[in-house]
Amino acid sequence: MKQKIILSLIFISLFKINTQAQHKLISYVDPFIGTGGHGHTFPGATVPFGMIQLSPDNGHGGWDWCGGYYYGDSVIAGFSHMHLSGTGIGDWCDISVMPENKLITDTADHGRTTFSHANEQASPGYYRVKMDNGIEAKLSATEHCGFHDYAYPTGVSPVIKLDLGYHQNWDKPTGTYIKRLNDSTLIGYRYSTGWAQVQRVYFALRSSKPFNKLYLTANGLPMLGNEAKAEGVVGQLVFNTEKYNHVKLKIALSTVNEDKALIALNEIKGWDFNTVKVNAENKWEHELSKMQIKTNNIHLKRVFYTGLYHTCIAPSLYSDADGTYQNAKGEIHQMPAGQQRYTAYSLWDTFRALDPLYTVIQTERYTGIVNSMLAFYKENGLLPVWDLSTNETNCMTGYHAVPVLADAVLKGIKGVDINLAYQAMKASAMENIRGCNYYRQYGYVPQDKYGASVTNTLEYAYDDWCIAQVAKKIGSKNDYKYFMKRSASWKEVFDPSIGFMRAKNSNGTWVTPFDPFYSEHDPDKAMFMEGDAWQYSFFVPQDVDGLIAHYGGKQRFVRRLDSLFSVTSVMHGEDQSPDISGMIGQYAHGNEPSHHVAYLYDYAGTPWKTQSRVRMIIDSLYHDQPDGYAGNEDCGQMSAWAIWSIAGLYPVNPASGRYMFGSPAADEITIRTANGKFTVKAKNNSAENVYIQAVTLNGKPYTKDYVTHIDLLNGGVLEFMMGPKPKL
Repeated sequence: MKQKIILSLIFISLFKINTQAQHKLISYVDPFIGTGGHGHTFPGATVPFGMIQLSPDNGHGGWDWCGGYYYGDSVIAGFSHMHLSGTGIGDWCDISVMPENKLITDTADHGRTTFSHANEQASPGYYRVKMDNGIEAKLSATEHCGFHDYAYPTGVSPVIKLDLGYHQNWDKPTGTYIKRLNDSTLIGYRYSTGWAQVQRVYFALRSSKPFNKLYLTANGLPMLGNEAKAEGVVGQLVFNTEKYNHVKLKIALSTVNEDKALIALNEIKGWDFNTVKVNAENKWEHELSKMQIKTNNIHLKRVFYTGLYHTCIAPSLYSDADGTYQNAKGEIHQMPAGQQRYTAYSLWDTFRALDPLYTVIQTERYTGIVNSMLAFYKENGLLPVWDLSTNETNCMTGYHAVPVLADAVLKGIKGVDINLAYQAMKASAMENIRGCNYYRQYGYVPQDKYGASVTNTLEYAYDDWCIAQVAKKIGSKNDYKYFMKRSASWKEVFDPSIGFMRAKNSNGTWVTPFDPFYSEHDPDKAMFMEGDAWQYSFFVPQDVDGLIAHYGGKQRFVRRLDSLFSVTSVMHGEDQSPDISGMIGQYAHGNEPSHHVAYLYDYAGTPWKTQSRVRMIIDSLYHDQPDGYAGNEDCGQMSAWAIWSIAGLYPVNPASGRYMFGSPAADEITIRTANGKFTVKAKNNSAENVYIQAVTLNGKPYTKDYVTHIDLLNGGVLEFMMGPKPKL
């Protein structure tokens, strides 16, 4: 009897352990989602916001290889340590490593090998592939150090190639260096130019086994000795085949120098791969646990947690563990104690939903994320537009560090210097580049003076509204009036006779001919950045009521919104923007300018139409497959839209502190906040019951169509009663 009881207890314990393992949140994340279609994500190993994104590269250029890897490909050229997540322009792929089964002396042999997805696996903090040449690669990472585990077939002479000349797309090496310190350690650097014109990455490499030989080439020519310097240096580590067919590497990075990279090697103690993997998984489990979803729809759960995973990749660490970094000017700086410097700020995308999400679930690191933008300002005189490796790429329109800073100030994010932030915002608004001088001179951006004039006008107007709110907070009445006036500049490019935003010349005349379906990708020629008049005519998040009035009232506004979703998806023009995707009529969910539009019905007194549209977008444009995103994932923004919307909320005006109601797709979502937890419940929820019938907040009837940021932070329960028909 005693033995039976003991066996029963063992069985129960094993069952609990197995159940807990099955219910780990990381099990719902699939890093391959977004690597197909035009998602441009990467599947490799990283930790939340880490400098290291250790991932396979296919070695092919082109738009769909912006992340280094494309699911439709079948070749691996190497595993590099830095990647962009979901962007539209390829860069980085620095410090490429490739295990080889022979020493390569033929410069025409690039050592690439084929692989099958059947022999590939990825999960948060882990990547594995067994290539067709028989070599198995397993990868994991810490914040600054990548861990490689290579197993070779029996009888193969292990070789590891370190190719500092490797590059994809825009990136091009300008100077590389390898130096052997001993029989298991290399140091060096890779300088390059590309989208970010000045990039410096220093590395330290250590192998688990001593290598017999270091074979160096510089620009394809063999080099004698223990070091080599050239535009493209390649080092091959040759190991003893009789002793070792299993080799592990640690490769640490720094933006300061090789000595700091050597220090970063200490982030990984010993050579136990599983320990590194488990530590990475635990960091991801911590991040994912900040939002708990309840639903019987496993596909929705995978979309949700993979989306949450993608929101924690960029911006990525740029500084060393002690907060020290070297910027693009070659200056060495250090962030305040406890803060890190970040880079890869896709602000044109992320100001809309990702950054507001951070103010809820990333409060412990958000001060550093915001202060990195202020550090950029102090070093360069302007806030970043699209910061990559602390370079200003000046990509896209607007000055959208402004709404991010304004949101942080208005929400009281601790550790942000309000006066410095306000000074920086005003500097961007008063700059004389990017058409801002024309914007101030004419009250709009004239098309005959500067390209993408309508988009620039609309986005500058929104950013100016954000500055006005901060001016009001600090008591600057004159600035408040000035920037509020500028925030109304959208009216200058709205033509009420046709109900569209359109371009104007400097003499005040409309640009003709006008075609609301016309798309031009070249920003110098375009009137709209990656969009057309249909998509941009609804971008006035700071004054939706004013926009409704200019359309002639709520009924006319709703009819125009209805038309947006029902007209043809065909666009005109010989050079249409490929970013305009995920089409429902002329609504383009694959690109960010459309992301708030479905929620505008809330403002027009027809919230059930928001509920219907949002649920349709969730169901039709997000999938748990490699092509699961409707367009570029864009450093977390495409995912952030899904996370907010699955929860039934969305920040239409990202700096307002209000989250508008949509249609919650999950039965329940609990958000862990600094003050406790906020739970959104959807009672009687189903695929058919997409319409909100009644709302309660903390058990009391609730009639507003939004909750505030304070509501979320204070915690509580927001409950929606769902039904199959609109609640008119």
